[in-house]
Amino acid sequence: MSSHYLSPEPLSASGRSSEKMSLPTLQSKMKCDPEGYETELLLVYNQFKSSLELFKQQADLGFKSVTGSGGSDPTVAKDLADRAMFLAHVTPFYPAQLAQFPSQLSEFLHSSARTLPSGLRLHVAQALILLMNRKMVDIGDNLGLFMELQSYGDKALKILAYNHVIHSIKRMNLKHKNEAKNRALQNVLFRMLQLEDETKAKRALITLRELHRRKVWFDENTANAICSACFHPSSRIMIACLSFLLDYEKIEEEDDSDASSSDEDTPHKAHVAINREDIYKAHHKGTLASKKKKKAKLQRAIRSLKKQQRVTSEKSTSNYHTPLNHLRDPQEFAEKLFSRLQNSTKVERFEVKMMMLKVVARTIGLHRLVVLNFYPYFMNYITPHQNGVTELLAAAVQACHDMVPPDAVEPLFKQIIIKFVDDRAQPEAIAVGLNTIREICLRMPLLMTEDLLQDLALYKKSHTKAVSVAARSLIGLFRELNPSLLIKKDRGRQHVNSKARPKAYGEVDVLNDVPGLDLLKNDDDNEDSDDNDDDDDEPSLRGTDEMLASSDDEGLQITNTDSGSENDDMMSEDGDEIDENDSDVSGDEDEVEAEDEDEDEEEESDKNDGSGVKENTAKKRKFADFDAQLNDAEASLRTLKRLAKENMGSVPSDSTDGFLSNEDFRRIKELKAKQRLTQQGLVKKSSDAKSTAFRIPTSDELSSKRVDPAKLEVHVKRRMTKEEKLALVKAGREDRGKYISKAAVKQKKTGGLSNKQKEHKKAMPLVAKRAKVAKSRVEKRKKQQLSGKNFRGKKAWK
Repeated sequence: MSSHYLSPEPLSASGRSSEKMSLPTLQSKMKCDPEGYETELLLVYNQFKSSLELFKQQADLGFKSVTGSGGSDPTVAKDLADRAMFLAHVTPFYPAQLAQFPSQLSEFLHSSARTLPSGLRLHVAQALILLMNRKMVDIGDNLGLFMELQSYGDKALKILAYNHVIHSIKRMNLKHKNEAKNRALQNVLFRMLQLEDETKAKRALITLRELHRRKVWFDENTANAICSACFHPSSRIMIACLSFLLDYEKIEEEDDSDASSSDEDTPHKAHVAINREDIYKAHHKGTLASKKKKKAKLQRAIRSLKKQQRVTSEKSTSNYHTPLNHLRDPQEFAEKLFSRLQNSTKVERFEVKMMMLKVVARTIGLHRLVVLNFYPYFMNYITPHQNGVTELLAAAVQACHDMVPPDAVEPLFKQIIIKFVDDRAQPEAIAVGLNTIREICLRMPLLMTEDLLQDLALYKKSHTKAVSVAARSLIGLFRELNPSLLIKKDRGRQHVNSKARPKAYGEVDVLNDVPGLDLLKNDDDNEDSDDNDDDDDEPSLRGTDEMLASSDDEGLQITNTDSGSENDDMMSEDGDEIDENDSDVSGDEDEVEAEDEDEDEEEESDKNDGSGVKENTAKKRKFADFDAQLNDAEASLRTLKRLAKENMGSVPSDSTDGFLSNEDFRRIKELKAKQRLTQQGLVKKSSDAKSTAFRIPTSDELSSKRVDPAKLEVHVKRRMTKEEKLALVKAGREDRGKYISKAAVKQKKTGGLSNKQKEHKKAMPLVAKRAKVAKSRVEKRKKQQLSGKNFRGKKAWK
């Protein structure tokens, strides 16, 4: 009986016409009418069980087929595979009749997977995957089976089982995480990772790496299990784990760059500056069309800033860091791996030892550990001719932090100076050495001495650009860290703090108040100073009016006799100075009274303009006395306003009870975000603000980010060739539309006239017409004068 067709006996018994029917056709009909094909289902199920028993008997007897392949007859294997796939497809429609089928299939694959032919094993695995996708079989019962299937050497089966495990666990944790089920699955993989069998342990490590990279199992247990593979007896497992730990951040950076490139804002448009002037122009200046464009540009800039804030916040969280960040005991991990490195001097290759060295350095820098015997070990490899020396120097920089005693790093620091920064060394080596010294001093500034820094600063006069740039960067660093080590010429004119000193070893800043409170106080002081500046910038007439309003209380009578000589006609009966203590009237009432009295005095001055000069003009006030009284009046006005603010204004919360409100904390958060953006150069500073050219990162920021070896290398911008320039120009034209001339645009325009065209059609004013006529008349007269018969050219005989 063929494997794809059924015999006609059961079909005639069920009342249907006698015909051969293939399994795919019967499968489609069973899905349409499950109840009408129960007899055929039982027949195929019985055939499956009989084929299964026959296959087991042939396997036990060691049956040899005609083709000579051992194990079983290929026709029996094909029948068994076809019926297994058929029953797997129709199992959801017959749950009662095929209740035992999933367990039978799983048990068969568990017991005989290693001895099965590759084709039958692949088909049975596909049938079991189909049942698991339809939730007829739990993945927890078969995870060990599918992990074992990956170690049989069958490439197609290995890819199938691996993809199924990854996608099943990812789909299980898509909506919510079942911690109990995840823990059970993790224990299966953790136990397999500890096995001495290299193939199974490697497959378990690859699965855990992929689930951790996809952030499906991004917890402490998975990270520690991956890191524990560094101590596996097999060298291949250790190398695979080390490479994953070293390349993890590169994978994260590539993922972030891909996500940013898919956004609507291109990377070169991300750093857009925003200031108040741009916002004002977008809403108040220009035509409707120009304001619309400015608003759109402003919205794009705001979106890019928000995106950068989101990316930086994601990077600052623990979810971005490597599995090394989740180590339970990082000190033990670093010491244990370093001891294995020391003991594997003659066993492992040089590349493997460098990988172990970089992982230990990364762990020390990330957790700020103290492993004192690690730094002398570096001295064996720090030479300019060493293979991959920039990566070794980057690892040495990564292992330096402020918790390490300077005496432990000083021998390594001096060897870098001796080997790299020497007049007989190559310029590339000198540049790399200066960059490395700069990065180490950024983390441990106490290593640098005055004489050494001044000697290194002399390289700024080097004719090699890479060396001079590296020396200037070192000078710029110590302008911020410790300017006293530099000579006066190298300190610069605009250094921020000439008394800056690095912290001593073990010195820690202890917070006495809320972090960011100084920003809030400075912001309040700036607002107060802005208010005072506004008061000072008011016209002097307002100060004169206030003086006039306050002078009536003292009995002063000031009259204006002539509008042309206002400064000479201001008089008082007794030229006494105004005392600012005598004006204790509230601000609002004084302003109202001043306005009323100003109006009265304006009326009196208008009357006096017609009547002439009064008799009291003989008592004139001197200019010096008037200026003094004017200044005193303005000072008294500012004093009154300040007292009114102190008495009537809202008292800050921290000045009374020491508590901050929710608005204060919200304001502190905004000021911190603005300061962070200002430091990154994303927001333009005001013209009166002091701009700092270099920002010293904190120790936490330095330890969290990996040191890129490319930053230590020589970076001199070379001139682009013509082909590179053309490629750059063409790349910039990709997002731009095809060029169309203005004439073509005007021809295609279907609306009305533009504003420029309407301007040309407006009637010319009468003054412009007269000027045009006069100009044309003058030009006509000049033309007539030049059109006479007299020869006015150059004479030939001169």
